Amino acid sequence: MFALGVAIIIHVFLGYALITGLALKAIKHIVDPLKSVNIKDQVKLPDEPPPPPPKTQEIPPFVPPPIVDVATDSPPPPTISTQSFQSSPPPAPIHVEEPPAPPAPTGPTQAASAIGSSTTVSEDDYPPASLRAEEQGRTVITVSINTAGRVDSCSVATSSGFPKLDEKSCQLASRRFRFKPALQNGQPVASTKAMPIKWQITSK
Repeated sequence: MFALGVAIIIHVFLGYALITGLALKAIKHIVDPLKSVNIKDQVKLPDEPPPPPPKTQEIPPFVPPPIVDVATDSPPPPTISTQSFQSSPPPAPIHVEEPPAPPAPTGPTQAASAIGSSTTVSEDDYPPASLRAEEQGRTVITVSINTAGRVDSCSVATSSGFPKLDEKSCQLASRRFRFKPALQNGQPVASTKAMPIKWQITSK
């Protein structure tokens, strides 16, 4: 662009010089400078071609190496050392003693029985107030008899309906009644016995 502008200016100047008659003189002054001027156009270098695409390197397929069996001596089997342990002796069995069997009967077993007429009650045994009131009835008492055949305790099991007669029944049993004690395997033992006492007035 710079060289083209200079050329246009020169042409205009020459045309003007020719018209004005100064062409010859001006040409001499202009030619020498033109010889010394080296105008170089900017050379536009051609674009470098793009580099070729990289070549893809093909990877060869993997081929496993052949398996080679190498015979090796197998190791000897491990030796297992057995150590004998002395076990503790088993616990002794627990012996449970059974209770002794009861002894066989050595004699007859029998209940207590009254001696003679000690357990009989008459009109003479009546309480005076009960006799005057003519109270009559039947009292059932329960007596506890010891090994000596005597009455240790007495209780009224069935009342006659008259408290004085019931109370007199236990008094007579504790004071007067006598028994043969009960026997167990031939030995006297304590026992209980229920006894009916009949209160009756016979003097009428």
